[in-house]
This record gives sequence, structure tokens and C-alpha cells, in this order.
Amino acid sequence: MASHVIEAAMDIEAPEFRRIGNNTKVTREDWMRIAVATLMAQGVDAVRVMPLSEALGVSRSSFYWYFKDRDDLLDQLLIHWRETNTRAIVDRAGREAPTIIQAVLNVFECWIDEDTFNPALDAAIRSWSRNSARVRKDVDQADADRVLAIRDMYLRFSYSEEDAFIRARVLYYMQIGYYAMDLGETLDQRLSHLSAYLRSFTGVEPSTEDLRGFGPRRITASTGSWTSQSDR
Repeated sequence: MASHVIEAAMDIEAPEFRRIGNNTKVTREDWMRIAVATLMAQGVDAVRVMPLSEALGVSRSSFYWYFKDRDDLLDQLLIHWRETNTRAIVDRAGREAPTIIQAVLNVFECWIDEDTFNPALDAAIRSWSRNSARVRKDVDQADADRVLAIRDMYLRFSYSEEDAFIRARVLYYMQIGYYAMDLGETLDQRLSHLSAYLRSFTGVEPSTEDLRGFGPRRITASTGSWTSQSDR
């Protein structure tokens, strides 16, 4: 039977099922959403066709319209993780910025918006990797790709090769460790230390203009820039 956690996740996602006669028609995206929710809530062992079909209220034959088998679904979960979490960091690290402070703030977007970078999904994949050499290889590659993207960001602002690499490691591994420790800080508490974080990661004093408005925000669809709630 589907757990209340999965049901809650489905409510949040609000999938819109199409009904044909007495049957419920679900899409590939619906299967992926319930699989991701299950992975995060219960781990990879719970990601199985029958429980997912019961949670969706459809026969498991629907699954095979979209996936060859369970292994195919698991492969798609890994692809989804790479194309969301890893791509978010790589893309923001590569975004143009006038200063290193603004460049680091671009990366910080990942840490303050779970729609951009999902820490629960990252944790679920890392947990899965402890019992799968193949997934561990994927995790190691993702970590390397993320660190190198951040390193390249520092290199664009004339840091030495070694300084760029070590600062990238410090910035990235601190954040991954922060999620692992689950400190329970509110966003406001964390942002109260924003200046100190930026000094630590860059060796540069942030300006008032750098810090202005960097808080609870939303990303505009057209530009990907942040809009502060205080500016609305």
C-alpha cells in the first residue's frame, strides 16, 4: 500500500490525471513524479512497479507503455537527478557575473530554492549509492562535475589553479555537509551570515549592493534572475 508520505508528495505535485471511461490515464511524468517521491521518502528498494501503480490507482500494465522494466525506471531517476541537481549547479556556476561575489551568489541560488536544487533527492541518490557501485560511480562523477564547474567560475576571476580548486571544494563540500548534518536553521538565520560566507568563499568584502535583496525570492521565467519579496 502507498504510504501517507507518498500520498502527501502526490498532493503537492498535484498531477492531473485524465479519465477515460472508468480508467485513470497517467502520463510518463506522473510515473516519474511518484517514483521520485518514493525514492526520497522510502529509498530505492521501495521503487517497484506494483506499489507505484497502486499509489497511482492504475494497473501496472500502464507502466510498460513508458518504461522497459524497473531497471529502466531506475536509470531514468538517475538521469532526472543529473539533469536537475547537477545541471543547476553547473549552469549557475557558468553564468556570467560582473564580480566573484555575484558569481558565488548565482551558485547560492541552488541552496535557497529547493525547486532549483533538491537536497532530499541528492540525499536519496547518495543513500542508494552506498549499496550500488554503479550509482556510486555516478555520484562521484556528479561531485567532480560540480566542483570543476565551480572551480572554473573562480578561474574566470583570476584565482590561481590551486586556489580555485580548493575554494570550489570548500564551497561545495560545505554545502553538501550542511545538508547531511540537517542543522535545522531557518533561511533567515542562514542569510544573517551571508556576508561572512561570501568573505570566506571569495576573500572579498561584499558590498551593500551585492547583498541587497538577496533573501526569500522567486526566479522569473524570462531571465532566471531573482525578485526579492521586498521589491514586489
